[in-house]
Amino acid sequence: MTDPSRRLAAGERPDPRRFVLTGFVATGADIGVVLVLVAAGLGRAAADLVALALAATVARTLHHRYTLRGDGLDRWIRQWPVFLAVAVIAGSVDLLVFTAIDGPVLLAKLVALGLAAVVRLASYRLVLFRVVRREQSVPILRPTAPGTARLSVVVPAYREVARIGETVAEIRRQLAVVDEAGDLEVVVVDDGSADGTAEAAEAAGADQVIVLDRNRGKGAAVRAGVLASTGRTVAFTDADLAYAPAQLLGFLEAIEQGFDVAIGNRHHQNTETLRGTSALRSFGSRVVNMATELLLLGNYRDTQSGCKAFRSDVARLVIGPGTIDGFAFDIEILHLVERYELTMTELPVEVVNSDTSTVRAIRDGIGVVVDILRIRRTARRGGYLAVGVDALPTGPSLSAPGLSTEPGFDDLENEAHQPERDQ
Repeated sequence: MTDPSRRLAAGERPDPRRFVLTGFVATGADIGVVLVLVAAGLGRAAADLVALALAATVARTLHHRYTLRGDGLDRWIRQWPVFLAVAVIAGSVDLLVFTAIDGPVLLAKLVALGLAAVVRLASYRLVLFRVVRREQSVPILRPTAPGTARLSVVVPAYREVARIGETVAEIRRQLAVVDEAGDLEVVVVDDGSADGTAEAAEAAGADQVIVLDRNRGKGAAVRAGVLASTGRTVAFTDADLAYAPAQLLGFLEAIEQGFDVAIGNRHHQNTETLRGTSALRSFGSRVVNMATELLLLGNYRDTQSGCKAFRSDVARLVIGPGTIDGFAFDIEILHLVERYELTMTELPVEVVNSDTSTVRAIRDGIGVVVDILRIRRTARRGGYLAVGVDALPTGPSLSAPGLSTEPGFDDLENEAHQPERDQ
């Protein structure tokens, strides 16, 4: 975990202008030294090596002291072996290209810098993906989360009068082991329907029925349900029950074993898709996952799964203050999970895609991308609280039965095992 003393003050975020300025200074030093040394008669290879060493030193110093000071993004600065390895790889590309181009020194250097920058960016992202996932992967033993019920299930519903009663009944039936102990709460949130969805949910015996004054979106509905819930673990799932409620028992177990967050992964090697979705929706999902790399550090294979669970205090921390009401609210949640350095696990799920889903692939896909940019802008401007894992009660690290803590970067592609947290 990042040392709390290194965290930014409330509302402070890295200024992108500092990135630009640092880049200009380091690049200027690189080009300037090369031109001077070559003009002085030194060979290209030797001149480039000196320039690269100086530029790397300047970049690391400025990033460490000014650009990223204390922010979670400075992991690669604080881990000097990682920074050195990336600098050597990118520098080697720069050197090879610069010495291979038989032309004006300035032109050759600019081309070399461009290619090296691509390699450096890809390397940093890869390092961050791995570090973030490793840090998330080990559960933490905390005091029991606040709440009266063991599990609250939040069901956002819009125009679901025809099936919401069956949905509530099926949740109770499949989670009978929790319900019969009096530890299950079903919270239905009517997202501004005009078809009697709320009345049908009440008649079916939902413990709480919340009615929004207008149709605001799935994110708003889930947020309202989470804030009203009373469970120590809070989960949400779709009204069409694309994910069988019985699967929530595994999510509940993961949270009770020490994870702050558990999310379904439809691309996990153990996931079963009992009814496929359209090629258009599948493609849209992949595009959204790629777009999230503009925002998220962890390499999540499925950000939009409609099955997620949280400790109750964590749910309020990452969902309560959310600003996104549409489908990208899941991405905002994951951004805050990363920002607040919370633990998380991805679990395989069984999926039965609904033929009557209200998702519209193209329009909603565009909306998700727009919302991703909004989240990025909000984070950059300090719109999220500078709190996090320190706001939660903590205990010793937990090695829970059945959870692998064996280190290994290959687990990013094969998530059957979870690697250790970096120290």
